[in-house]
Amino acid sequence: MKSLSLFFICFWMVTTAVSQSATEISIIPQPVSLEKKSARFVLNNQTKIVSDTRNADVQRIVRSFTNQARKATGFTMAQAAPATKANVISFSLNRSPDKVIGKEGYTIDVTATGVQVAANDAAGLFYAVQTLFQLLPKEIESQTVVKKTNWVIPGVQITDYPRFAWRGLMFDVVRHFFTKEQVKQYIDEMVKYKYNLLHLHLTDDQGWRVEIKSLPKLTEVGAWRVDKTGTFGTFTPPTENEPRTYGGFYTHNDIKELVQYAADRFVNILPEVDVPGHSMAAVAAYPELSCTPGTYRVSSGEKFMQWTDTGFYALVDNTLCPANDKVYEVLDKVFTEVAQLFPFEYIHMGGDECAKNFWEKSEAVKQLMQKEGLKDLHEVQSYFVKKVEKIIESKGKKMIGWDEILEGGLAPNAAVMSWRGSKGGAEAAKMQHEVVMSPNNNTYIDLMQGDAAIEPPVYKSVRLKDSYKFEPVPEGVDPRFIKGGQANLWTEQIYNMRHAQYMTWPRAFAVAECVWSPAAKKNWNDFIRRVEDHFERFNVAEIKYAPSMYDPIFDVSKDGDQLKLAMSTEVEGLDIYYSFDNSFPDRFYPKYTQPVKIPIDAQNVKVITYRGKEPIGRMITITVADLKKRADKKK
Repeated sequence: MKSLSLFFICFWMVTTAVSQSATEISIIPQPVSLEKKSARFVLNNQTKIVSDTRNADVQRIVRSFTNQARKATGFTMAQAAPATKANVISFSLNRSPDKVIGKEGYTIDVTATGVQVAANDAAGLFYAVQTLFQLLPKEIESQTVVKKTNWVIPGVQITDYPRFAWRGLMFDVVRHFFTKEQVKQYIDEMVKYKYNLLHLHLTDDQGWRVEIKSLPKLTEVGAWRVDKTGTFGTFTPPTENEPRTYGGFYTHNDIKELVQYAADRFVNILPEVDVPGHSMAAVAAYPELSCTPGTYRVSSGEKFMQWTDTGFYALVDNTLCPANDKVYEVLDKVFTEVAQLFPFEYIHMGGDECAKNFWEKSEAVKQLMQKEGLKDLHEVQSYFVKKVEKIIESKGKKMIGWDEILEGGLAPNAAVMSWRGSKGGAEAAKMQHEVVMSPNNNTYIDLMQGDAAIEPPVYKSVRLKDSYKFEPVPEGVDPRFIKGGQANLWTEQIYNMRHAQYMTWPRAFAVAECVWSPAAKKNWNDFIRRVEDHFERFNVAEIKYAPSMYDPIFDVSKDGDQLKLAMSTEVEGLDIYYSFDNSFPDRFYPKYTQPVKIPIDAQNVKVITYRGKEPIGRMITITVADLKKRADKKK
């Protein structure tokens, strides 16, 4: 009997270890190669570190690992002699470079006696550390000591390296200002998922966020506006005497500090100065830069652009004047200082959404067109872009812009960031220009990620599944010209860091996987499994995320005099329960199995999703009047 009991105890221990090993391996982005092994390593208070103490980069990476690990475990993990073989985590640079893994790749080998981490370059070690943290239990994300004696790392052999060199997140710090410390926080969160490029959108109609010492009014005037709260784009126009106290900017020293902070984490910062449109803050500071004489103020979020089904036009001129030589003198000063502050090889000049209706009325622009032989206003913008490219190149930098810079003729050496789908990027690549893919239907993480009834209102939705469908290389395009991709966080409707996190995660998980992992390894259901594990890690780290993937997708149509409602979910295995009587459904209510007719007198539909017996989605209420409007639009 004792032998039988011992057998079951041993069997339980083995199956528990195997089960634990299987469930704990939830790495985002998915590694190129991961082989599971039966052995596992136990991190404890006696674990030591072996690394090259003479290499400053290696030591900085080791400190980042041990400091975070100490916060959660309380373990010191002191440096040991190179000959130490048992209970060690070893970080080393390959003496002979591994051609397969390249500069940012790495290998991890976990055995019962230790963990061996190797890379060709310090960047690879840094990304290996991010993977190593994801192999550890979720409690490793804690900022305070967790009472846990042993921390298990499952046995694995990992070989990993990125698919693309450009893996970016764009952070709009203009529409709402985020402090230097908040930008650092965003960097800390993005590098966990192997992003290596932070695109800072620094200028727009609502503010100028970078100090230009030779043009002090850009921040004295352009960095400040009236404080408004609500739905951006619908605010009442500020009165003349309302205090302009909301805003801020980064000094030269702030930028230098951010650049170094990012570099220590192997992140480049791409600065964007958005011209010739989106320039209200610059024109408010220096009105003579406009083609249209008048008094200008930094936009506080009131409406000044009109969007239609066929395009857009400005109600107030928010552009720099392409026919004014002083504009180019000012931009020369701006890009001189920006180039000195940001060591990255590219500067982004924007070029998007330039309303040309005021140019059309300008005598100066008409004279420019006649003088330069420009056929239309697209060629006028191209003239402007080409002059800006020469300025940027004179500072020793390359220029990149949004895909509108293709219109009227692309500047000779410009790189293109394709946001209006992939078409512009494909066109630029076929012209043998470098391209970064950022299509709004996949990577615009400022857009709603669930139904408009529950998400903060924006003009359209990009669900998690849409982000996971992102493919940076369009069909028929030479991949040599696709540098990579990025997700963009515009912040018109984002007032604080908690909401920035909510909008970024989990869609930035998906984009990270699309730009790091092999395309052939994509697996939606497995990705969702890993996302759910990372939600638990975020709970420990107290980072906010959106649970929108659990909420139903609604498709309403008309069936005679009634509305017919079809519902589905992104995540498999969920049940949908609903009510039409204003009460709150749970799993004892009708379960959705097929499209349902909404009772003629019903005023609201309430819906919730469950996984088994547990509610997992949010309670959503949609008015029948709203559903009727949706059905009418489909006609």
